Amino acid sequence: MRAHEGQDDDVDRPATSFEQMWADLLPMGRHPSTGGYRRYAWTPTDAGLREWFTGEAGRRGLDVTTDRAGNLWAWTGDPDSAAAAGRPGLVVGSHLDSVPDGGAFDGPLGVVSAFAALDQLRARGWSPRRPVGVACFADEEGARFGVACAGSRLLTGVLDADRARSLTDDDGTTMAEALTACGRDPGTLGADEEALRRIGTFLELHVEQGRGLVHADGGRGAAVGVASAIWPHGRWRLDLRGRADHAGTTRLADREDPMPALAAAILEARAAAGRHGSLATVGKVRVEPNGVNAIPSAVTAWLDARGPSEDGVRAVVADVGGAAGTTPVLESWTPTTAFDRGLRDRLATLLGDGDGSAAPVLPTGAGHDAGILAAAGIPSAMLFVRNPTGVSHSPAEHAEPADCLAGVAALARAVEALA
Repeated sequence: MRAHEGQDDDVDRPATSFEQMWADLLPMGRHPSTGGYRRYAWTPTDAGLREWFTGEAGRRGLDVTTDRAGNLWAWTGDPDSAAAAGRPGLVVGSHLDSVPDGGAFDGPLGVVSAFAALDQLRARGWSPRRPVGVACFADEEGARFGVACAGSRLLTGVLDADRARSLTDDDGTTMAEALTACGRDPGTLGADEEALRRIGTFLELHVEQGRGLVHADGGRGAAVGVASAIWPHGRWRLDLRGRADHAGTTRLADREDPMPALAAAILEARAAAGRHGSLATVGKVRVEPNGVNAIPSAVTAWLDARGPSEDGVRAVVADVGGAAGTTPVLESWTPTTAFDRGLRDRLATLLGDGDGSAAPVLPTGAGHDAGILAAAGIPSAMLFVRNPTGVSHSPAEHAEPADCLAGVAALARAVEALA
């Protein structure tokens, strides 16, 4: 999106609040040696992030509630009365947690931009026709307990509460135990119809995790685009069993080593993805007993597979399982998710150049809470902010300050139009 005539002030206005919030968030959960972020769900770092969110909401006079899934909501007005009157609210926001050694923008850009957009609108004297909420979803990345978008999946009932409570992290701590340690009652975990009734429309701003916007508009690029759909994607676990033994005394012919099966699975993931027009990654591996001079007794690996075709993704998983000699265990699956067409087209027109050309509309292979809400029947949409390198889930993730502020201005225009 390029600025319209008279829009320069809109881009400049949120700078102070945006930059202050960004500076406050920047050190939280940042690892000193890698520069990446380790913001995992239901940890002291997560508690600090939730406190930051509550503080920013309080400074703006917003009422904060926590749903049964642990997601945070900061509201203007009375969302319950509005929902009862058939005028449920508009919600904007994203998440604050990260993948291991993730970047600064994935998630937090959407939350900070939501608050900054409200600041910009209020500075104009704007008054919404229906309640507006800012959301902070819990455990979107699934970095600790292995299920992505856990907060929104729980909220909508896609993730069973009993299963969620029993999920474990790498230290063997269950989600129930982690919640208890944070002072939350794990027994309240579950779907929350009351919270869902408050949401009439959901709009998530996110840094683009790719270079679609860099190449958009005939190669001229665009600062902001609109999402069309999320590719189908899932996570599978590969359990490979062997027998522990001595690395220096056990003949090759006598070994029951699961590591060659893992190697075959990794190589097949790359090859199968190419054959089926998909993407596949083995990014996490657990080896037991994990000794340099010990033949492993077991290897557990996780396969992430996604692509434009559900059949293609499932074919990749089947091929990888065949190469490894095991049946991959499904841990999470999200089918193709198309965003609300009318909402998408309205936003593309609204954020276009003003000369009749719409903002770029593009699909994504990354999963988001907006996709979970869309699948639950809530009209949802996403805005993407240009990422010059396309790198994400890495400390190198980046968006230019001017593009971030263009994103705030675009989000403010969207909120003004929708609320």
